[in-house]
Amino acid sequence: MNLAQVSSSTWGAPMVATRPGTHCTKTVVRASAFRPQSSAERQPQDAVPRRTAMAQTAGAVIATMISGVAPAIAAPAKDMGAMASTDADKVLCDASCATNLGNREKTSSGLEYTIITPGKGESPPVGIQAAVHYVAMTPDGRIFDNSLMKGTPYYIRIGSGAVVPGLDEALLSMKTGEVRRVYVPGDLAFPKGLASAPGRPKVPPKSPVVFDVQLIYIPGISDDLEVEG
Repeated sequence: MNLAQVSSSTWGAPMVATRPGTHCTKTVVRASAFRPQSSAERQPQDAVPRRTAMAQTAGAVIATMISGVAPAIAAPAKDMGAMASTDADKVLCDASCATNLGNREKTSSGLEYTIITPGKGESPPVGIQAAVHYVAMTPDGRIFDNSLMKGTPYYIRIGSGAVVPGLDEALLSMKTGEVRRVYVPGDLAFPKGLASAPGRPKVPPKSPVVFDVQLIYIPGISDDLEVEG
């Protein structure tokens, strides 16, 4: 589920990238605490020292396993830090872009938008499923959802109400490859708002929001186009 969607009850579910697990060989030493005394009597005299040596060897193997696992557990913390700094740069319109935005166009619904990168071809018809990237922000620029950080585009059935009305309206007039900043008025945004969460600011009910959105692919329309990015 996606934060661009209308229902706010399921938002905030993070999308985490999985990593392959580490496969280890586990040595298990078993000892019977209740074997009959007669079986001990039948064992060779060096059986106890031999078992002691085996236990020491197993202990050494287990100690090696533990010391080997520790770096693997600690490593992701470093990787996550590098990933966070990289993800912070994943936007459709950076600070330099934002200072050079053109004039806004306004629709009859009150929706406003600025085309950042023009697209090609035709706009998507109602009902078709198109691939998009988006960055959702509060009016002061705080990001509360970002498909670029999730690593995959979001597939939206255009005009079906799968996303907030303002974004749905904007997509209906976009073209393949187009990047647009969309200024969504409160009555076309989140009627119930969004609760704050770690790394996500609160969006009050019917608060205006801003979407930077890129229309990546429209089935049957984008196939014969050569679009950069």
